[in-house]
Amino acid sequence: MVVVMRPGTEQREIEKLVAQFQLQGLQVGVTNGVGCTILGLVGDTTNLDMDKISMNEHVERVMRVQEPYKKANRKFHPEDTVVTAGSARIGGGNFSVIAGPCSVESEEQIIGVAEDVQRSGAALLRGGAFKPRTSPYSFQGMGVEGLDLLLEAKAATGMPIVTELMSPKYCQLFEDKVDVIQIGARNMQNFDLLKEVGKMSKPVLLKRGLANSYEEWIMSAEYIMSEGNENVILCERGIRTFETYTRNTLDVSAIPCIKKMSHLPVIVDPSHSAGMYWLVEPLALAAVAAGADGLIIEVHNDPANAKCDGQQSLTPEHFDQLMGKVGALVDMMGKKLNK
Repeated sequence: MVVVMRPGTEQREIEKLVAQFQLQGLQVGVTNGVGCTILGLVGDTTNLDMDKISMNEHVERVMRVQEPYKKANRKFHPEDTVVTAGSARIGGGNFSVIAGPCSVESEEQIIGVAEDVQRSGAALLRGGAFKPRTSPYSFQGMGVEGLDLLLEAKAATGMPIVTELMSPKYCQLFEDKVDVIQIGARNMQNFDLLKEVGKMSKPVLLKRGLANSYEEWIMSAEYIMSEGNENVILCERGIRTFETYTRNTLDVSAIPCIKKMSHLPVIVDPSHSAGMYWLVEPLALAAVAAGADGLIIEVHNDPANAKCDGQQSLTPEHFDQLMGKVGALVDMMGKKLNK
């Protein structure tokens, strides 16, 4: 349920009404919008009398929310959420690019790529220390050692780091060392992991599952937010369809649809969507034009010899060319590119 307060209502009146709802066992999210305050009620609201609430002189209107997601719902939070990591801001007119290799392979590789992508305008560094792979015989990442190398790259460049968390046992390690925690497509509905991440203080980048609907994706974000962590970034990374020419099919329509349904920022991963380096640029530009709040792009200094996903990785030179086009299009869309 959503309760919209009248413009100009004093803070003490708002707090009084919030306290009344809390006494009835409800969680109350308070959003201070432009000109008014909105109370989002989460819990069993079936016995609440909407007419009685509407009789309060400080209440503008009351609405029931039919969607199962509450905290992530645009109705609860009309203003765009802005997620901050270091100097980077994502959402609310801010556009940030996350770039780096699929996996951390060596100190020289990760620091070199970090310096290259930062020079081109990337705001955050991505790199996999723990890698979920379809085959158990494929390279699984360097683990904790890879995480330490990411920290060395951060020390060298100042860039916040984004890397994937696969197991709850590493939550404290990531809490201490990582700036943005990535939950991969395969773990989008790993609800135990989502609950643990929801107890953490770091922003979460939640990738859409291979075959999940918009509502299922947002409900996974709701799992995280229900535990207290509301700094969630949604990432469209392509879905599995009948088409086999590309690795996945980029669902560009997800961008405006999710932004209508939710206040959370939406970014796009054109690398995993395409599966081929030459498709990354057109898909990235399509995402910007469709209203995305950012991109996450794989960049490798030697794609031909990469241990993971070299075929979809850009060289630093190609990434630099792409960023020139992205910057111009972001400006045309009326957004600010964070560097």
